[in-house]
Amino acid sequence: MSGYIQPKTDESLATELCSPLPTERVIFSYAMNAIAFGLTGLALIPLLSILWEIFVRGISGLKSEMFVKTVIDNGFGNAVLGTIIMVGIGAILSIPTGIMTGIFLAEFGQTNSIAGFVRFISSILTGVPSIVVGVFAYGVIVLVTKGFSAIAGGFALAVIMLPVIILTTEESLKLIPTSQRLASAALGGTRFQTTLRIVVTAAIPGITTGILLAVARAAGETAPLIFTALFSLDWSEGLLSPTASLPVLIFNLYNDPDPQKSQLVWTTSIVLLGLIICVSILSRLVIRQRRLK
Repeated sequence: MSGYIQPKTDESLATELCSPLPTERVIFSYAMNAIAFGLTGLALIPLLSILWEIFVRGISGLKSEMFVKTVIDNGFGNAVLGTIIMVGIGAILSIPTGIMTGIFLAEFGQTNSIAGFVRFISSILTGVPSIVVGVFAYGVIVLVTKGFSAIAGGFALAVIMLPVIILTTEESLKLIPTSQRLASAALGGTRFQTTLRIVVTAAIPGITTGILLAVARAAGETAPLIFTALFSLDWSEGLLSPTASLPVLIFNLYNDPDPQKSQLVWTTSIVLLGLIICVSILSRLVIRQRRLK
């Protein structure tokens, strides 16, 4: 009897699943999709309008020689170099520290009260206004060295990059299956070997993504550099002297009545935006490569 009822039940269930949806549900589904696409398009309008305005106003003044001239000569070569130097200093300071801290939080500090405190502070730092970071770096570096410098600017950017790297590293390590750790231990690997050779290696794409996102955020910061690196109209004399950067160049010259300087601001905006977009695209490619693996 049960053998006769079971096929009947399966047949009726299959018929119900394959039957078309009621008209009301179809209309509701199409309406929700239309609303979602409409709101998405509405959210993209401000972004696309900003990008279009920057492109239209800035592309006409973009010339290759501007990358090797200073602000005095109506170029931004010194600002590009200064941005690269300070972001590089920030990366050198924050990447090793952030990765090591993330490894500690994910692998060795699950039940440690210190790890909980570090995780809490890292989460708070991600929401701290950048101008507060600039004031902090001013008090720690500028007042001590008695001068504005690229090192002070790099330190401020490192503070901004650090929590992003810490949290993304921790989350990337947590995504690695526990079975891989157990397999390494079963083969005789110590906890240190398992962490560095198995877990960290598998999490490299996610860690790299976090680093690139932190770099993209630091490259567009203005307030911390005003308090630390200040600005320079010419090439910087060294790491301990005031250094130009793309965001501060835009900030200093956006109200200049000179038409050439106004055009320089829009052209610099294209370069800065292109730099950030390139880093963001690179991070997306890393994520895609990780998913393919």
